[in-house]
Amino acid sequence: MNQIFFLLLSMVLPLCAQNRGYQDAKPQHYKFQERASIIDPRARAHPEIDFFLEKSGKPVDLQNAAVDTRIAPQGKLVIWLMAHNGALFDKITSYGHHVIQVHYANGWFNKLYGNKPPADDLFLSKVRLEAATGKDFSDAVVIPEPDGMMERALQFVTWLAKKNPQAHWEGFLTPDRKGLRWDRVIISGASHGSTTAARFAKYQKVDRVVMFSGPRDQYEVWQKLPSATPENRYFGFTHTLDDGWQNDHYCRSWELLGMNAFGAVTNVDQTKAPYGHSRRLVTSADVKNNAGRAHSASVPGGAAVKNAKGHFIHEDVWRYLFTHPVDQVGTPIEHDASCIIDQREAQQ
Repeated sequence: MNQIFFLLLSMVLPLCAQNRGYQDAKPQHYKFQERASIIDPRARAHPEIDFFLEKSGKPVDLQNAAVDTRIAPQGKLVIWLMAHNGALFDKITSYGHHVIQVHYANGWFNKLYGNKPPADDLFLSKVRLEAATGKDFSDAVVIPEPDGMMERALQFVTWLAKKNPQAHWEGFLTPDRKGLRWDRVIISGASHGSTTAARFAKYQKVDRVVMFSGPRDQYEVWQKLPSATPENRYFGFTHTLDDGWQNDHYCRSWELLGMNAFGAVTNVDQTKAPYGHSRRLVTSADVKNNAGRAHSASVPGGAAVKNAKGHFIHEDVWRYLFTHPVDQVGTPIEHDASCIIDQREAQQ
């Protein structure tokens, strides 16, 4: 009986996948990894900002991608701006999204970031834009187009379209294949990556922004600049013990980004999805009072909180962040008086 069941299942799955938009004879969960320098020979190291292709003879410019052709495609490409996270990728592909992680010139952060406010309140903003776009926005770094996030993502998706035609990666390329369809892109990251994701979305209209434990840049004002991406498309999630939350770095960014127009700060431990349709989600789940773990606990992975059965407790939150309809919004909220917006003045 079991053999007959699995035989029928093997016949039905390909048909289902075709009906859902894929023409894959063997629907499966595809995972790919390749060096950026192999995908694009123009890729270069920039040791002056701690950005390398190899370290100690080992490649560090690895890029990752995943898609599951057994699941109905949603026509969205998630670009992840941090180190590869297999647990997160598994969640994203289970929602019907394609996902990639690119190796782009972001090593500047450790070189240029300081705890004191720079004289220019758009200093990091310019560096982030140059790292993301490969265009000359900052005098502090020199990052050519092939080493910026936009070109790395374009070259990777072009490579994937040839490598994995079953998954229709070409749907994220413009007709002339010289650019990405940014209207189909969800840009996401954690911490440093979430900050760059938000800054990039101010510059380039994208489908959605998903920010874990961020954004920061607490002494800068780019967060209140006009946004190419509508404000209702920004979603944030953090832990209340994260020092970025404790010190009002995230709450100020969320307000300056305009996210308070779509709902109150909502603790997901105390309410269920869809969380009042808010864009500002927090958790106080037990992380053993470890602020370091709290900073990573919002993302699937080793620091994320599990229940007694060993299951992640924020499954519904992650699905909400990546799939909640952007036109469904919560009740506008005025400024939270407890959140210090002017961090520069607070330092004086």
